[in-house]
Amino acid sequence: MSTDPAAPAAPPGPAPFTADDYRARMARAVESAAEAGLTGLLIAPGPDLVYLTGYRPPTDLERLTLLVLAAGRDPVLVVPALEAPDAHQAPGAAAFTVLDWTDGKDPYALTAPLLAPDGRFAVSDNTWALHLLGLQSRLPGTAYTALAEALPMLRAVKDAREVELLAAAGAAADEAYGEILKVRFAGRAESEVAADLAALLKHFGHSQVDFTIVGSGPNGANPHHEAGARTISDGDMVVLDFGGLKHGYGSDTTRTVHVGEPSAEERRVHDVVREAQQAGFEAVRPGAACQDVDRAARQVIAEAGYGEYFIHRTGHGIGVTTHEPPYLVEGEERPLVPGMCFSIEPGVYLPGRFGVRIEDIVTVTEDGGRRLNTTGREMAIVE
Repeated sequence: MSTDPAAPAAPPGPAPFTADDYRARMARAVESAAEAGLTGLLIAPGPDLVYLTGYRPPTDLERLTLLVLAAGRDPVLVVPALEAPDAHQAPGAAAFTVLDWTDGKDPYALTAPLLAPDGRFAVSDNTWALHLLGLQSRLPGTAYTALAEALPMLRAVKDAREVELLAAAGAAADEAYGEILKVRFAGRAESEVAADLAALLKHFGHSQVDFTIVGSGPNGANPHHEAGARTISDGDMVVLDFGGLKHGYGSDTTRTVHVGEPSAEERRVHDVVREAQQAGFEAVRPGAACQDVDRAARQVIAEAGYGEYFIHRTGHGIGVTTHEPPYLVEGEERPLVPGMCFSIEPGVYLPGRFGVRIEDIVTVTEDGGRRLNTTGREMAIVE
């Protein structure tokens, strides 16, 4: 597989978010923290820091890097001195103060005065225990809770520009799917088709490829199968699940194709999953509970006799990461809100035989839902 060198140049990227955008996000985060009874938020390198400031330092940086957000105080980003130049160049830099520290100094002593000594703080989930314990040693009266538990919806509701970026990422993934249908499957290893998918995502503008699942035949019955050396054969059902980041926002789509003509049973299972995916989509509307989407999709599969073979939640949120809240699963009663974006991806997995999954990203609108993936959901026949 090769991309077409004569293809037209990609259009210019979208306008970047501004310091005002990041300032507004941080202000909303502080307000949400106060509503949750928290003094403030402590944000380490990772998706929350990117979302709130536009700053993307190395996530494996052992030196303390921490955004401190609290009511009545301007945002402060504590960084090691050698990273300070990059922090000052972040898209949101005008909306926060950079406080740097040098090797040999105590970063916790520098950071402690920024925190109320008896405060309760939500801490981003990927904060190093080393850093949290360092702060606790300086401020034994403080208390901490996981950000995912305290403010699970921090990034869940997207504004119009974020939805536009997610739509662009989805469209790029759709283009990749259209091209992968043209390649030969039979006689090739799953890993080869996965490499084709990764190259296509890059070709259509993705800066990062997060996953390219190619599950052929019995491997398709493993929802998170890692593409391997198995040779795809005529008569195989093949699950294709792929996505990544374009302009900082995620794509994630799944289609199930067949090599050659499928059997009547394979067509039936695919039809059931397609109907379940449609039922899940039709359940999307403001005010509906997240679990309602899961129930709608699951009911179709259960009534068709395959309920025990649908073994995962119906969907997950997507944004600056490809998996984030909200989650469409039984027991999640949180209401859907316009601007939420998530996958709807029911599946049926018959152990030792084959699997089928169909997935679109959907955003909640004022009166229902809108698909951000528009490729056909019928079974495609490949060679």
